[in-house]
Amino acid sequence: MTNLICKRILLKLSGEALMSPTGGSIDADTVKRLATEIKELCDVGVEVGLVIGGGNILRGAEKASEGLDRVTSDQMGMLATVINALAMQDSLEHLGQPARVMSALKINQVCEDYIRRRAIRHLEKGRVVIFAAGTGNPFFTTDSAASLRAIEINAQLMIKATKVKGVYSADPNKDADAKFYDYLTYDQALDQRLNVMDTTALVLCRDNNVPMRVMNIFEQGAVMKLMTGQSIGSLIERGNP
Repeated sequence: MTNLICKRILLKLSGEALMSPTGGSIDADTVKRLATEIKELCDVGVEVGLVIGGGNILRGAEKASEGLDRVTSDQMGMLATVINALAMQDSLEHLGQPARVMSALKINQVCEDYIRRRAIRHLEKGRVVIFAAGTGNPFFTTDSAASLRAIEINAQLMIKATKVKGVYSADPNKDADAKFYDYLTYDQALDQRLNVMDTTALVLCRDNNVPMRVMNIFEQGAVMKLMTGQSIGSLIERGNP
């Protein structure tokens, strides 16, 4: 397909995106639906890097607030992302889409170590690369990991998948007067403290000129519509200096 807006993307999913509406940490049907949409992107020539959070299994910051050592709890959260990554890899491969999990922590009995040049080679060969274990460091979120990996693999667009249409001035599920933004600069998002991603993630994208789309991943076919030029969700970019 020649009318794609970009060739290589980094898709950031929350761990909660893998849950079923009725609960449960990983819902097979939900994972399959997401994997199907990702495969469709690959089928038309999009190279897909993927980062999945671990909040459906464990949130390190929450465990730390309960008294667990913060470094230990963050490491537990990193392992949760590996579990989600393996589930997505399995679902993709069942659909016939080659995929590789690359971990920032050394767990090479179950997945590959993250090596940037190898990750790019996988993408060039049409494989989905699922980046697991965050950055491999405590105190950094998977949002920051997604921004970092997007920069490292030279992604032309980062997509932040959410449960709502895009960026709002407040939670639209709680505030009926929340304003929807179809366009923002990174500085505006930072200055207004909008709940898009953590500050580190936004600054990384801003300083390295990686545009971001925030969109509803539960709207079927939305990512494909975006890739073929439709205006979906909210666009955030560096803007004029």
